[in-house]
Amino acid sequence: MKNSRLLAIAALVAACVLGGCGRTGGWIIRPAPVDKTLEETAVKADPGLFVSDKVLVLDLDGLIVNDRGGGIFGPDDNPVSLFIEKLDRAQADASVKAVVLRINSPGGGVTASDLMYGEVLNFKKRTGRPVVAVLMDVAASGGFYIACSADEIVANPTTVTGSIGVIMQSVNFAGTMSKLGISADAITSGKMKDAGSPLRPMKPEEREIFQKLVNQFYDRFVAVVAAGRSKKLTEAKVRELADGRVYSAQQALELGFVDHVGSLKDALARVKQRIGAKRVCVVAYQRPTDYKPNIYAATPAPAPQVNLVNIQIPEAWSNPAPQFLYLWAPGQ
Repeated sequence: MKNSRLLAIAALVAACVLGGCGRTGGWIIRPAPVDKTLEETAVKADPGLFVSDKVLVLDLDGLIVNDRGGGIFGPDDNPVSLFIEKLDRAQADASVKAVVLRINSPGGGVTASDLMYGEVLNFKKRTGRPVVAVLMDVAASGGFYIACSADEIVANPTTVTGSIGVIMQSVNFAGTMSKLGISADAITSGKMKDAGSPLRPMKPEEREIFQKLVNQFYDRFVAVVAAGRSKKLTEAKVRELADGRVYSAQQALELGFVDHVGSLKDALARVKQRIGAKRVCVVAYQRPTDYKPNIYAATPAPAPQVNLVNIQIPEAWSNPAPQFLYLWAPGQ
């Protein structure tokens, strides 16, 4: 009993230190279920009895990475793994007739984006069920890459999308190290083993190698967009437009990158037409501790503003190693 009280006091003190005990901050400490199996929540249902057809709203938020983020209470879900887990759950439920893929992301890793794109295509092939993408604040670069796996794309009137291209971001600390009297000396098995090292300037032959890789990933991106938008765009036209810039929803519609400008409700209406259902139950999957009161519950809080457009400051820049990214991050 004494030990239990001490643990409770320690938890309370930790909560006050980490989150504050004032009127504007704090922590809620409550028991959490050990079982982390996904739960289904009905977030919206059309009126009437015996509404059996379900539509899953599958959220893709923030930076697209194939990695588990860290938190003060343990690692978060791997976004790719969680995305696949939800698709598998939907596939196993015959009453889920379609998926609305809600995207609010500036993009992310080349491989993570491609994995999610491929999983949506596999889901459609295995089940024959339609997928409609709805683009929120930002659906750029890798976010748009994944949207191209959908049968139809709906962009909100204020969506920013596009940014078709690849960036390899690297840093160079050599100047700062020199001022501090620090030098680096790598012993390698080959002259390219430390290519892209942040501890020295990049050599021309290294830049050439990385440029070839970037070009290959860019070609892959163009091919994905051309395949997904084949009814409206040729590969040559995609390549002409794919210079990395972003487009407004109206521009994207005129160019053929999206099919409609509308809201999430419009996307749900499009889904109903595709599956021939007048009434559906909109569901979402979440961990037992997540809160899901309505269809907009998973939309993240506004991110820091850059150039008057809401984007999430990319965590990818925190890694000094060279990375290949389908990512829109102006000013970074």
